[in-house]
Amino acid sequence: MTLRRSVPAVVLTAMVLGVGTASARAATTDFVARYDFDGGRSGAIVDESGNGHVLGQVSSGGGAVRVVAHRSGQALRFPAKCGLKDQSKCPHIALQSPSTASLNPGTRPLAFGASVLLAESQTTKGQNIVQKGYSATSSQWKMQIDGEAGQPSCVLVGARPGIKMVRSSVSVTDGHWHTLQCLRRGTQFTIVVDGVVRGNRTISAELAISNELPLSIGGKGAFRDNDQFQGILDDVWVRVG
Repeated sequence: MTLRRSVPAVVLTAMVLGVGTASARAATTDFVARYDFDGGRSGAIVDESGNGHVLGQVSSGGGAVRVVAHRSGQALRFPAKCGLKDQSKCPHIALQSPSTASLNPGTRPLAFGASVLLAESQTTKGQNIVQKGYSATSSQWKMQIDGEAGQPSCVLVGARPGIKMVRSSVSVTDGHWHTLQCLRRGTQFTIVVDGVVRGNRTISAELAISNELPLSIGGKGAFRDNDQFQGILDDVWVRVG
């Protein structure tokens, strides 16, 4: 838990989530998918939730992830920022698992999160951490870090057009580890950084998310404009209901 949290942030956490911080953590133990990456990257990456959402790799341009130490386990380092003018020649990689009904929340409560480390020098116009679906062609839920400011944001897109975004008021691109959570409960859509609510907005309770696209981590695919994540990633999880 961060020591920089203010009293208003604590109050807002209780107001938005309806529970204290400890209860909020306990509420995310019933995972639909969870990846701690402690098994490395050889072959398929196991879903630690036991629900079988095994991750495979899609890549181009020599894109690969590298295992690095994190706490008592491991994390995955994604390709660094590429300076080539022709982005199709840059390394691209995403970790993906096929769509299942359990990953489509509809209008139910939804929470997803990750631990990230991203240096200021590695910021780009768009880096996707975890998502399911595309904003332009289907419904979507997504966590991302966009722009030089390095402020993470959460995105929901329903069956009807219209992107609903909540952006963190603080940056996380300082070369240190940060935990990020996106929470949707009823009409409340919230982003939590290091245990502190850093953004909240109201959305329609009828906003529904369901698509046949894969769960994707580290980018939306392996193509040229895949919004490649370019830091280190660990402890990715999804909870529905």
